[in-house]
Amino acid sequence: MLSSWENFYVVVGSSGGALIGLQFVVITLIASRRNLATAGALSAFGTPTVVHLTGALLVSAVMSAPWPSLVALSTALGICGLGGLTYGAIVVRRALRQTDYEPVWQDWLWFTALPNVCYAALTATAILLRTNPQFALFVIGAVALGLLFIGIHNAWDTVTHIVISRSDDDTMKTE
Repeated sequence: MLSSWENFYVVVGSSGGALIGLQFVVITLIASRRNLATAGALSAFGTPTVVHLTGALLVSAVMSAPWPSLVALSTALGICGLGGLTYGAIVVRRALRQTDYEPVWQDWLWFTALPNVCYAALTATAILLRTNPQFALFVIGAVALGLLFIGIHNAWDTVTHIVISRSDDDTMKTE
């Protein structure tokens, strides 16, 4: 049953890995605009993007491994889901504590709610995998793809925010 998903996870996992690399390149290229974000804002809105892309890569790797049984796979997926939920709670706390940027409802949706829904679904599906593997495999695939799309959206959102925001130096040059 798992072998029929092999190509799907190769595509999702390699896309997640490639986008993680691109995120590092973009951050390096816009490093001169660093004065626009503090460590608090970066840990609330930048780091989660890399973590969710890594989540898509991790789920793909876990689903591609040659597991001896569904119990072992279920356990690994449950650990991934619980880890994601724990990190999701940390992101909410960081977003509330940082003072550089006032998140709007779309930020709460994309940076906290949707990732937490994905990680909760992964955790619940880890249990369901033992009783209804056919359905569970589709949910796990949706979670991996969801984390990839969330990472893409959040990377684009963060980069466009940084590019459009004016630094203090830019403001001084135009005055």
